Amino acid sequence: MGTTKLTQALLKNTKNPKLAWQLFKRIQSSPTNPSFLPSVPIIARILIRSKMLPEIDHLHLFLLSSQPQQNSLPSLISLVNLLAKSGFFDKAFSQFQSIRTKFPQNPPSFCLYNVLFECCIKEIRSDCVLWLYKDMVIAGVSPQTYTFNLLICGLCDLGHLEDAKELFDKMSEKGCLPNEYSFGILVRGYCRFGLANKGLELLDEMRKFGILPNRVVYNTLISSFCKESKTDDAENLVERMREDGLFPDIVTFNSRISALCRAGKILEASRIFRDMQIDEELGLPRPNVITYNLMLVGFCKQGMLEEAKTLVESMEKKGDLMNLESYNIWLLGLLRNAKLLEAQLVLKDMVNKGVKPNIYSYNIVMDGLCKNGMLSDARMVMGFIIRSGLSPDTVSYSTLLHGYCRKGKLYEANNVLHEMMRNGCVPNTYTCNILLHSLWKEGKISEAEELLQKMNEKGYGVDTVTCNIVIDGLCKSGKLDKAMEIANEMWTHGSAALGNLGNSFIGLVGDVSGSKRCIPDLVTYSIIISALCKAGRIDEAKKKFKEMDMEKKGCNKSIQTYNSLILGLGSKNQIFEIYGLVNEMRERGITPNVCTYNNIIRSLCKNGKIQDTTSILDEMLQMGINPNISSFKMLIEAFCKACDFGVAKELFEIALSICGHKEAFYSLMFNELLVGGQVSEAKVVFEAALDRSFHLGGFLYKDLIEKLCKDGKLEEASGILHKLVIKGYKFDPASFMPVVDDLGKRGKKHEADELAEKMLEMASDGRVTNKIYRNARESIHRKETKYGGDDWQTIVHRDDGSGIALKALKRVQKGWGQGSISSLQPQKNEFLDYW
Repeated sequence: MGTTKLTQALLKNTKNPKLAWQLFKRIQSSPTNPSFLPSVPIIARILIRSKMLPEIDHLHLFLLSSQPQQNSLPSLISLVNLLAKSGFFDKAFSQFQSIRTKFPQNPPSFCLYNVLFECCIKEIRSDCVLWLYKDMVIAGVSPQTYTFNLLICGLCDLGHLEDAKELFDKMSEKGCLPNEYSFGILVRGYCRFGLANKGLELLDEMRKFGILPNRVVYNTLISSFCKESKTDDAENLVERMREDGLFPDIVTFNSRISALCRAGKILEASRIFRDMQIDEELGLPRPNVITYNLMLVGFCKQGMLEEAKTLVESMEKKGDLMNLESYNIWLLGLLRNAKLLEAQLVLKDMVNKGVKPNIYSYNIVMDGLCKNGMLSDARMVMGFIIRSGLSPDTVSYSTLLHGYCRKGKLYEANNVLHEMMRNGCVPNTYTCNILLHSLWKEGKISEAEELLQKMNEKGYGVDTVTCNIVIDGLCKSGKLDKAMEIANEMWTHGSAALGNLGNSFIGLVGDVSGSKRCIPDLVTYSIIISALCKAGRIDEAKKKFKEMDMEKKGCNKSIQTYNSLILGLGSKNQIFEIYGLVNEMRERGITPNVCTYNNIIRSLCKNGKIQDTTSILDEMLQMGINPNISSFKMLIEAFCKACDFGVAKELFEIALSICGHKEAFYSLMFNELLVGGQVSEAKVVFEAALDRSFHLGGFLYKDLIEKLCKDGKLEEASGILHKLVIKGYKFDPASFMPVVDDLGKRGKKHEADELAEKMLEMASDGRVTNKIYRNARESIHRKETKYGGDDWQTIVHRDDGSGIALKALKRVQKGWGQGSISSLQPQKNEFLDYW
């Protein structure tokens, strides 16, 4: 059979690869066989397409042994080329190595090296890149600019930026000049690793080679500066871009808008967005769907829902701008701002407009509902998912699971897990971590350890988050030393460090190679430092804090880490060191936040240095850091405790002006004034609270009424009661007793009976929504009185001849005020039964 006929026969049998291979073997073994080499590419493609790897090896060996050997070299190279381009890199590389061994004096062209380099980079095989480059040098094959570009790209992808720059600098020595792609690849490499300034330096270097930066290079740098929140540098580059005769395109503008929104500069982003819409004379690009979505994200993150809604309406009017991604952004924005009803309406609106929600849409809604405790509604959404023809995914089930675990409803969470696995949805590491955290939180340590073992057996990745959950659980259960031991072992053994928990985890210890990446992170250190501080082991906390700066650790200290140590130092009255830490924070570019200042205030108050706290408050305001409710509560409590009510009232007024008229401020100020004997001023604050219709659960209003009666101010006490009734408050009926008793003593029996009837009527209603819960300080300062109980039922034990106790007892016997007691028996946790 001639060469042409063989080729035709192979082509006819491309769909029958085994027959084609048998035909090829029979023809090539025939003594009358003419040259079969032209047919090698055809049979190679057939075998590769059919993934007949043993036959491919046979073909390679046959070509190596054929005579004359020199004639088969092009076919061997062609086979390597086909294998590499078809995704069989390992096979291609091993065959290439055998060719180089067989034909050391006949190097292939740079083209084949480039193909193999490209595959190495795609497969992230740095070892093969090194071997190929050395072989190329030994073979005397001159690399081309494209070869260098591939190598530089590979080094950048691996994060070896210094090596990439060194190779870039050697291009001229090898007779290759970098082109615009060489510069673009290196600039992109720097930008990907947050080194935009180094990328910027290359712009000037480009000009030395007579190369002008193109729009792609500029956009890469602008986008990187934007991501690093260096908006001024990005704007300077835009101007420089214009100077080079390049007009910013839609990519440039989208990068700028994205950065401004991320930095919270939403008004500036809005200005650019508006200019893009109206200033056609300036030649600005028109906003596209990405631009609109970026602005929508920005408005939602800033809580500017009216502006976001207006934007959504304009996008809907334009028709082609409001896509599924846009609706998902809008859903997420509404739910993050607790607009649950509006989000559910948007979901329905999507369906009505023919935009079918995807699983991500439903998961967004479920997450919002679960975070707001609306678990039954989240369950309903799960039903919508199934009815819409979609299947709940791991995220859906994990979200619902997390919602139940957050509420401590482990029984319901267990049912979700059962349903998840019954429907063939496999839990992932995130799901397991939710369960693990919940079990540690509930103190179910043995179940948590058993779950950890199951995770290992099932092959679910035990990650740093898992280790942090275990470390946090150990710290909270008083096993701090064990937690520290695991954290230290993570550096050398990864997740296998959990083997230190006991023999049941011995399987994890052997998994060192697969768990190397599981190393302590910022969260790990923060947990340990916080636990050490709470345990009073400040010196050890300092040691761990310093350890974070060590090069091998690579953990940049965060604001949370500093705050934990500041709190610990305060507990040991180490105020001077606290100020030193604050200075260190500023030197590192970390701005103290409200928690930092609160920890300082807490430390000063605890150590009796309350006069210094006002200067801290002034500093906060000067720095533009608004104190929060906790800040003012600590300050007001401290000054009231020191009987400096004048300063406390000033702080109360400042708190109202900064944080608004919060119930917490009014209840705190009222209670502190009352405990401090400032009854008249307490009454003023309480009446102001009533005018604002605050919930009264945190107010000691019974004590106020009793004190007013005791001070002979019956009319004022009675006035408070009447105001409570008129405003419709459901309060503790026992509050009537001091006034009823005082009226009886003064001979005003009719008024006393009226109030007593009102009291019994309120008690029979059984809805006391403003019951008081005392804190420790209030309990210490408050003397026991005959009205000291917090419940109206105390009145039935009194017998002072007034007849009120008898009437109350009769009502009790009829059943009012009673309630059913639910079973408090702990339910068996069955999480592990389904694994």
